[in-house]
Amino acid sequence: MVTVKNLHYSYAKNKVFNGLSLQANPGCIYGLLGKNGTGKTTLLHNLAGLLFPARGTINVAGFVPGKRQPGFLQEMFMVPEEFYLPDITIKNFVKYTSPFYKWFLEDKFLEYLDVFGIPYSSNMQSLSYGQKKKVLISFAIAANTAVLIMDEPTNGLDITGKSQLRKIIASSFDEKKCIIISSHQVKDLENLIDRVIIMDEGAILLNESISRIGQKLTFKISFNADEIGWSIYNEPLLRGHAIVAVNIDDNESKIDLELLYKAAMANPKLIQSIFNS
Repeated sequence: MVTVKNLHYSYAKNKVFNGLSLQANPGCIYGLLGKNGTGKTTLLHNLAGLLFPARGTINVAGFVPGKRQPGFLQEMFMVPEEFYLPDITIKNFVKYTSPFYKWFLEDKFLEYLDVFGIPYSSNMQSLSYGQKKKVLISFAIAANTAVLIMDEPTNGLDITGKSQLRKIIASSFDEKKCIIISSHQVKDLENLIDRVIIMDEGAILLNESISRIGQKLTFKISFNADEIGWSIYNEPLLRGHAIVAVNIDDNESKIDLELLYKAAMANPKLIQSIFNS
């Protein structure tokens, strides 16, 4: 569904990617994690055909994104972090925009707007930033494309909006789709994603399924000094320490994405060696 091989990309003399490779398959929701400036948005823009590799190849849903062919644009939708919506009603936005998406589901769009509490009759410029984002997200999911890319979709959403977003994505997903969600707010993706991709300094540090992460690592609160000392990563709490450690008892652990991310940033080579063994 999405294949990136030996991607090289630079902004002037600032090299972002130096041979990055990535595979993303249908039937999965990917969480793309990484600190600001590590290349997440640049990667997504390359996948969407908005930026062009200096070297390497990208294939998305059978198309080369940079060619921006009509068939590709029908099968891919990107929700950018920064966006503009025209000064028209939501109804007219759908009227003029939905014909570009062959599989657009208007009934689902109306359903998602209702979940978000956005009146269909609204003029989009009268909405708050968070409401505009909800409209765009609703349209993106209703476009029913094979590949959906979302860059920081929870920015501007309150706690209820984030919960509604997770509910809508989960209810709309099927095995033919591939969704890639970039976020530095890792807690927002818990209980939604199937696979975790962690980027650091323009490279893929980790690309693993939630299931395998739970098999390889354990996440828990510990009061045992030896256990804390042996952990891959630990941080003090008011009582005890939150730790990430090698899973030695084969009981699959519930994953804490924030702890996983911190552990990967603190001990990248150790994390990689655990999953490569």
